Amino acid sequence: MQQTDGIAWGVADQIGRIVLRRQARANSISRAASRALVRAIDEVLGQRPRVVLLAAEGRIFCAGGDIDEFAAAGAALDALVDDILEPLHPALYRLATAPMPVVTAVNGPMGGAGIGLALCADFVLAAESTKLRTGYAAIGLSPDLGASYFLARRVGALRAQQWLMLSETIDAQRCLAHGVVDALYPDSELPHAAEALVARLAQAAPASLASIKSLCEGLPQRGLQAHLDLEHQLLRERARSVDAREGVQAFVARRMPRFTGN
Repeated sequence: MQQTDGIAWGVADQIGRIVLRRQARANSISRAASRALVRAIDEVLGQRPRVVLLAAEGRIFCAGGDIDEFAAAGAALDALVDDILEPLHPALYRLATAPMPVVTAVNGPMGGAGIGLALCADFVLAAESTKLRTGYAAIGLSPDLGASYFLARRVGALRAQQWLMLSETIDAQRCLAHGVVDALYPDSELPHAAEALVARLAQAAPASLASIKSLCEGLPQRGLQAHLDLEHQLLRERARSVDAREGVQAFVARRMPRFTGN
């Protein structure tokens, strides 16, 4: 894997991996780390893996922005924010809307922008040590990196608003109960669970998963007729594919399909 400024990334066996490696700084996102994260997202997606895994090392998934860097910026904090977010927000959008599944393995507490990173995924697996604290209002700031969007998508707009306003710590069990995360594992078991999931997804038909993602992402704004039309269009396209023929034949033969992405 390549690594720079606390971000490591690479693609192997059709699985893309992006890893936060700033343990001494709680995996916070500095200006330099944000540049590295943009590069990591672009290079991983550019290799068109079948699935992407976003993880972190250490006891904390991501504490958010680098507060020491914010403090050092003083009156130029707004310029620092612009410098970080102008390239990072588009990169996060590319990751969140990528055609392949995205999985996050949340190995501990997440706060601020770390919430956006954790929850932008299609599958969010978490350790039992996970905690969520929004933190923005506590220091007079407002959300970034999609934290408000992705949190509201999972827990509802009103609850997300309350959590963002109060900056209270939400423990792992409450996160699970409210749908912030999809599953909890003992800390030592999380890496294995995440690897098992991405390996499973990497064996699926890529275009089938991309179609499912496209259909679900447009809801609820898309009306029923438009949705039915899109379902028809996508299914017709998939029905022409080699993977569809392989999938049907494997089902009839009661064997595992071998999807090639064609």
